[in-house]
Parts: sequence; structure tokens; C-alpha cells
Amino acid sequence: MVSSPAGPELDHLMKLLARLPGLGPRSAKRVALHLLRKREVLMEPLAEAISAAAQHVQACDICGNWDSRNPCGICEDEARDTGVICVVQDVADVWALERSGAHHGRYHVLGGVISPLDGVGPDDLNIASLAQRASAGGVTEIILATAATVDGQTTAGYIAERLEGIDVKVTRLSHGVPMGGELDYLDEGTLAAALRSRQIF
Repeated sequence: MVSSPAGPELDHLMKLLARLPGLGPRSAKRVALHLLRKREVLMEPLAEAISAAAQHVQACDICGNWDSRNPCGICEDEARDTGVICVVQDVADVWALERSGAHHGRYHVLGGVISPLDGVGPDDLNIASLAQRASAGGVTEIILATAATVDGQTTAGYIAERLEGIDVKVTRLSHGVPMGGELDYLDEGTLAAALRSRQIF
């Protein structure tokens, strides 16, 4: 058995880095060596930031967004429309919508989508708490912003059924031709969704 040329600490660092999305063993090695070369300006501040995030960042009890405050800053923002809740799969979706500046209501993070093949059912997601928020009063619209995948559509359909009987309007994000998109380059599913979601011009 060939021993590692790095010491146990560096070997452990590379193995942990290799677990990150998009990083394999070779990329992890390059990142580790870069961090070591930039120890004072990058590695030490990064270690402190990771430690601080591990200690202070948590999921919001109301919506599931990550923040060092609980409730999070979005839920505590009195300028936002409390009657509109946008339902997303993951916290990254919250950040994407916030970058767009198009949504001025609240959010609800599911923590994934229903996926029988992966062993993820409705009880594994934050769907019950969404129904509670909708039933509590004051909510006028639930926007289902799950991905336009089979699992995303299944999840949206399940949530819509779960919210039946609650006095709230349930809407779905429109899917179709992106801005600047040319029809010849789009797949059949996107074109079909665009036709179904057509609007009066």
C-alpha cells in the first residue's frame, strides 16, 4: 500500500474537500494546496468563517431559510407582503428569487421534492408546516415555485391537493420560453409548457 505524501492533517483536509459538490479528489488537492499557499489571507479567514457559520447560522423556524437570526430577516421584514408565500425546494431558490427582485412576499422552503426513487416522501418535507401557515389566516396566495421536473411537478401537485379546502389561491410559476431564447434551440418539454402557459398579448 502506497502511503500518502501529505501528513494526516492535510490528507484529512483533502478528503473533506472532496465531499463538496463539484470537487473530486484532484480538485480537492488543488484547493487544499491553494489554501495552504494563501494561509494568512485565505485559509485562516475561511476557517473562522466556517466556524462562525457552524455556530450561528440556522434554519428559520417559520420558513426554513438559513440565517443567523431566527426568525430570519425576510420573515421579520415588515415591508414584505405577508399574504403571499412562495414555496421553493431549497434555500438556494430563495436567494435566486431575491436576486431577481421580483418577489416581495414571504417564502417557504420545502427542503427537497417528493422523489420515491430516492426514498423521499411528503412527510420528509416541510409540507405540513406550510399547510399550517396557510390555515392560520392572513395568507391569500401560495406560489408553487418547484422545478419543472417530474419530481417538482409531482410535489407541486401534492401540495395543491393538500391545500384544498383552505381559503387560499394556489398558483404555479409559468414555464416556457426564456427571455432571449430561440424556439429552434428549445426542447420539446419547454415548448409544450410555453404553449400551455401562453397569455393574451
